[in-house]
Amino acid sequence: MSEEIVQNPPEKQEDIFTQRLNKVRDIQEAGKLPFGRRFDGVIKTADVRAAFNPEEENPADVIIAGRMTAFRAMGKSIFADVKDSTGRMQIYVQRGTISDEDFAFFKKLDLGDLIGVKGVPFTTRTGELTIKAHEVTLLTKSLRPLPEKFHGLANIEQRYRQRYLDLISNDESRAVFIMRSKIISEIRKFLEDKGFMEVETPMLQPIPGGASANPFKTFYEALSCPVYMRIATELYLKRLIVGGFERVFELNRNFRNEGIDRRHNPEFTALELYQAYGDCESMMDIMEEMVTTIAEKVIGTTQVKNGNGVVIDLKRPWRRAPYRELIIEKMGADWYDLSHDEKFAKAKELGLDVTPDMNDLEITHEIYEKTIEQTLIQPTFVTRLPAYLVPLAKKCEDDPSVVDVYELEINGQEISPGYSELNDPIEQRKRFIEQAEREGKDLAEAIDEDFLTALEHGMPPTGGLGIGIDRLVMLLTESDSIRDVLLFPQMRLK
Repeated sequence: MSEEIVQNPPEKQEDIFTQRLNKVRDIQEAGKLPFGRRFDGVIKTADVRAAFNPEEENPADVIIAGRMTAFRAMGKSIFADVKDSTGRMQIYVQRGTISDEDFAFFKKLDLGDLIGVKGVPFTTRTGELTIKAHEVTLLTKSLRPLPEKFHGLANIEQRYRQRYLDLISNDESRAVFIMRSKIISEIRKFLEDKGFMEVETPMLQPIPGGASANPFKTFYEALSCPVYMRIATELYLKRLIVGGFERVFELNRNFRNEGIDRRHNPEFTALELYQAYGDCESMMDIMEEMVTTIAEKVIGTTQVKNGNGVVIDLKRPWRRAPYRELIIEKMGADWYDLSHDEKFAKAKELGLDVTPDMNDLEITHEIYEKTIEQTLIQPTFVTRLPAYLVPLAKKCEDDPSVVDVYELEINGQEISPGYSELNDPIEQRKRFIEQAEREGKDLAEAIDEDFLTALEHGMPPTGGLGIGIDRLVMLLTESDSIRDVLLFPQMRLK
C-alpha cells in the first residue's frame, strides 16, 4: 500500500518544529550528523538527464544532492523526489539495496530535508528517469515544514519576505531569477564585445549628483562629514571619460529615498555607459541592438506580452518621436500657442493635478507624464525633451529650448534615458545653478565643483545612456511588479 507524506496544516507548524527538534536529538544519539559536512561529486539533475542513455547496459553511478520535496513509501520500497537548482529527480530506495538500518533511517526523514544520493539512473515502467539509490546521506535536517504542497506561498507578501520559501516552492519564480542573471550576464558580454570597460565608482558621495532625486544621508565618522548614498553614477563616470577611458560602463546599485510601488524600489540596479565621440543617436543605436540581442539570446524571441496580453515587439527599428509632436497629438496643433490660463484649464479638464503657480513647461510635462507616457506600449524613443528637464545634456543646435536626448518608453514606462552629453563647463555650471535655485537647494551643497573642474580640463563629445535593469527584467520576464524581479525587495518593517 502506498503512503505519501504531506505537510501538516499551518496551525500545526510549531508542533512540527518541536517534533523535528526531537528527531535531531535522536539522530545525534544514533551517532549520525543532522547537519552534515562536505559532500563531493555532486552533479546537477539536469546534467544527469542530459547524459542519460537508455540503451546503455551498465550505466555508471551518479551523485546528486538537493531538497526532498515528495516521499512515497510502499512497503520495502520508497520513491522520493529530490530538487536542486536545475529541477527535480525521482529516486528509488529499496530495502536490500541499502541496509535495513539505513532504510529505516531514510523512512524517518521529512520533506524539506537536504539529502545526498548515490546510485544508478534507470527509467521506470512509466518512463520516468529515476536514480536507484545504494547510498543516501542526510546533509541537513529541516526543522520547519515546507509551504503546502499544492499551493505554495499563497500570501504574496510572504513570498517577498521569505524569498527562500518562494524559490523552494515556486518554479516560475525561480525561473525569473535565473533569467535575470542571464540578462545581466549578456549585457556585460554585449558591452565588452563593443569595447566597453566595466568600472566601479563610489556609492558614498559627498554630493549626490547625476539625477534629481532625494538621497539617503549618513555620516562618515572617520572624515567627520555627511555623505550620501549615490542616486546615479553619471558624474564619476564622466570624470573617467575626461581621464581618457573612452568607453566605460557601471552596472550596480543606486539608492533613492523615495516612494515604493510596483515600478519603484528605493534600492535598484542600473546600468550607465558613456562613449567618447558618440551622441544621442549613437546611444539609440546601442540601446536598440543591446535589448534585441539580449532578448534573442535569453528568451529566444523579440516578442513579449504585458499584463494585458498585448504583444510588445522589440524588433528593430524602434519608433522615434519628438516630445513636442506627442504633445500636439494629444492636445492639438495649437497647444503651444495657447495662453497659460488656457493650458491650465485644458489640463484641469483632463483631471490632472495642476496648480495656477505651475508654468507652461510644467503643465505640459504633467500632461506628458500622466496621459501620454503610459500609452507608449511599443518601444518608442521620445526625443528632443525640454532643456529644463535634463541639465546634463547638450541643447539641440536648431532649437536651444530642447536638448538632444531620448527617453525610451516601453509598456508605458521609462526603461532608459540617453544623451548627447553636455561637455561645456560654462554652460554646465549655469544649468547646475538654475536647477539648484529651482529646487531650493544651497548652491555649495548642490554643485559638484570637482566635476566642473574635470569638465574644465576638457571632456570629448560624448554619448551616454542609462538603463533601469529591474524594469528591463520585468519586461523580458513578463512580470507585473518590480518586487517579482528583486530577490529581496524593500518591505515595511513588521
